[in-house]
Amino acid sequence: MSDEVHTEAHGQVAEPQEKLDPEVRARREAALKLVRKYGDPVLRSRALEIDRFDDALVDEVRRMGRLMHDAYGIGLAATQVGVMHRVLVYRTELEGSVAALVNPVLEWSSKDKESSEEGCLSLPGVSVEVERPVHVRVRALDERGQPILVEASGLEARVIQHEMDHLDGVLILDKTSRDQRKQAMRALREALEPRPAAA
Repeated sequence: MSDEVHTEAHGQVAEPQEKLDPEVRARREAALKLVRKYGDPVLRSRALEIDRFDDALVDEVRRMGRLMHDAYGIGLAATQVGVMHRVLVYRTELEGSVAALVNPVLEWSSKDKESSEEGCLSLPGVSVEVERPVHVRVRALDERGQPILVEASGLEARVIQHEMDHLDGVLILDKTSRDQRKQAMRALREALEPRPAAA
């Protein structure tokens, strides 16, 4: 699915923000300010392979996991925080454990595909239908450089594909219909327009 969490339509926040505890809401808003938004050139750039597995990378993954958690997301790519590394973090449940994939490579994807709504922390207010393979096999490394093979289906497969797209500078706007793209651009303009200062 997407960067953001939802129960049915992938991409939305798990519960309305008004219901969030004020401290949690403040943490979420602070986290979202650190996520690069549509229009930032880094979101259209291809990330670079990691060749150094050190404490700095472990810290980077930990920071990304914390930011994703605070932002109520279920996936985050390094490019979304302005870091040009082929690193992503994800989880399939709001309180689930965070998995990290470094230098992920899609080895195989199923012929059967499914359309579902996706949102993105970098595209506030946007939710579009995206068709993706239902099953994928991805080879990657963890933050310590150990090989990982992930065989994922359904939501997990969708999240991984969404975040891998980010590492290649691809957004959900590129994978939806022309009509949905036009509506999304309208929603984005509204969401990203600076609010007038209160008198």
